[in-house]
Amino acid sequence: MNAFTFLITTLFDLYLMVVILRIWLQLARADFYNPFSQFIVKATHPLIAPMRRILPSLGRFDTASFVLALLVVMVKVLLISLIAGGGIDILLFLMFAVVSVFKKAGVLLFWMLLIRAILSWFNQGYNPIVMVMGQLTEPVLAPIRRIIPPIGGLDLSVMLVIIGMNFLNMLLAQYIPYWAVI
Repeated sequence: MNAFTFLITTLFDLYLMVVILRIWLQLARADFYNPFSQFIVKATHPLIAPMRRILPSLGRFDTASFVLALLVVMVKVLLISLIAGGGIDILLFLMFAVVSVFKKAGVLLFWMLLIRAILSWFNQGYNPIVMVMGQLTEPVLAPIRRIIPPIGGLDLSVMLVIIGMNFLNMLLAQYIPYWAVI
């Protein structure tokens, strides 16, 4: 991997995570007045606002943000392909974009769960980032907590979600080509 490929991959993946967080914030109905949420909104608004005029939301699902996430991945793959001297196949880029967005959302969920679990040991009082992480991950953890409540103050829901995500990742890896999970 050369330096330009590394830079393109890093910058586009970071912005993709911000766009996915924007979609997720809206789906989870998180506090948009939180400073962390405001950063996400301000970082994505210049590109999403014009797209919303064309692409209306479907209920709570922000289609403009999802299309932006797909476009971010497609442009990243296009740039890397051009650097490598490869061809351009729009259908292949679109399929890769859909798989990449869902894969990156899973990676983001994993890290948020892990960070939330670690911060729960040290957090003292109000922290805006911890609050948003709680609002984003609680819809995933709450159904598991209804089945398996905390045992002696130990919450196993995070561990069970991570195990389930790892299982799902390994299961789907059998059906998705190896190049689509990079």
